[in-house]
Amino acid sequence: MKKIALYSLIGIALILIVICINQNCKIKIQEPEFVFTYAENQPEDYPTTLGAYRFAELVEERTNGRIQIIIQGNGILGDEKKVVSQMRSGGIDFSRVSLSTVTDDLPQLNVLQMPYLYENSDHMWKVLEGEIGDNFLKTFEEYDLVALSWYDAGARNFYSIDTPITCVEDMKGLRIRVQDSALMKKIIEALGAIPTTSFYSEVYSYLEKGLVDGAENNWPSYEASSHYEVAKYYTVDEHTRVPEIQLCSQATWNKLSKEDQEIIQISAQESALYERELWVKREEESRKIVEDMGVVIIELSKEEKEKFRDAVTCVYEEFCGDYMDIILQIEEARE
Repeated sequence: MKKIALYSLIGIALILIVICINQNCKIKIQEPEFVFTYAENQPEDYPTTLGAYRFAELVEERTNGRIQIIIQGNGILGDEKKVVSQMRSGGIDFSRVSLSTVTDDLPQLNVLQMPYLYENSDHMWKVLEGEIGDNFLKTFEEYDLVALSWYDAGARNFYSIDTPITCVEDMKGLRIRVQDSALMKKIIEALGAIPTTSFYSEVYSYLEKGLVDGAENNWPSYEASSHYEVAKYYTVDEHTRVPEIQLCSQATWNKLSKEDQEIIQISAQESALYERELWVKREEESRKIVEDMGVVIIELSKEEKEKFRDAVTCVYEEFCGDYMDIILQIEEARE
């Protein structure tokens, strides 16, 4: 009896399928019109990478699957300079990069990452989300890129191997690893130290072997890269707050309709707000992790920070001589 019942159910199912076909009942599968690549050099669980995934999800959802964005994390598509180069030729569609990556070619952007410029995070976001930030986003147009939104990367601080950095005098003669940026090199020199560049993936080894005396980065990067294992002194000087930015290749942008461009733009801005929330949480978690691992944290006084800032005055003159009016506007935004 059970077999008869089973055969009956199968028969009924087959009849329904035939009826459905005869009535032109079709299951529609949305094939993507565009499949784009997104380059990210951070790990899968990093705030910027998670922000990229949120961006891709929002775009796919709002285009009903017509546009899919594939996130390639962990630097699979190359370092940020190589990624930007490929984007300009249309080889990569989207990415998130540090502002310092493009300042050698767009020097006016140095304004936004000058040392000891921002009083705190709120001050920076007030600038980036206002007229000044909007105007700087437009500068990417001359570089065959479309700027979509600002991402958070926190404040960068110094960390050292053998001795803590407690005052500006402690910087003298130290070999400090920095990003391959003319501005960052000049900041280190102005503080009396010696700038050294290397691939980010090599920093741990450089610290471990004593090829450098220290480096600089934000809390999450210091923790995620395990640099705290070999450089246990972390000085909170907040010498720079370097904004990061979501970009789209101009060649990719030109393929899109006005409607799709608007979806991309809105989705990027929403993902940026999401990334900012994740960043704050990750900073707190990273600091707690390294504290528990025995890292010595040095908090500089306001007076000592001012001495650091005085030491880099020459950097403002060299890199922002033509933009001191904007620097003044940013400083006034503190109030």
